[in-house]
Amino acid sequence: MLRVIGLLLLIPLFDAVLLVALATGVIYPIPPLVVVALVVLTALVGMLLVRAEGRATLQSIQQKLATGEVPTNELVDGGLLIAAGAFFLTPGLVTDAVGLLLAIPVTRYPIRAAVRRWVIEPYIDAKTGGFASGQVYVGGFPNEDGQGPATGAGGPTGGGSAGSSGFDPDDATDVDFEDSEN
Repeated sequence: MLRVIGLLLLIPLFDAVLLVALATGVIYPIPPLVVVALVVLTALVGMLLVRAEGRATLQSIQQKLATGEVPTNELVDGGLLIAAGAFFLTPGLVTDAVGLLLAIPVTRYPIRAAVRRWVIEPYIDAKTGGFASGQVYVGGFPNEDGQGPATGAGGPTGGGSAGSSGFDPDDATDVDFEDSEN
């Protein structure tokens, strides 16, 4: 998490260095007024793009909800578009480039897949104890005697022995509540 915060703090620093380098003519001689106009123009075009993509995403969310489907991808897209809007509102060319990557659908899809894999799924697994993704524990309590999720031997897919999963089927009891008359 600290790396992400550090990266987010470095982006405006790179932006400031690039703007100063462009305005002073270190990289390429461009008049400062043209640099300011370029920053304003990219922000305006980016905000129009975010607005159009936001409307399309909202319409897609409404269509999925009307058919009874869960709009998970669309909700992640909405969050990425909010981040893109924030990047476009921050003055600078680097932030506008990052905002453009988040706003264009072709580049947003791989970013959405990465966010789902490395941010959303670990968060949901941590909050649900693995039940949301199927990484559930079999037998005993989680992390009892170094026992982890049931993905390897002894899990739902592996065929481990009673000692590896902590569950002994011979020692288990089966209670039939319909037969008891108490």
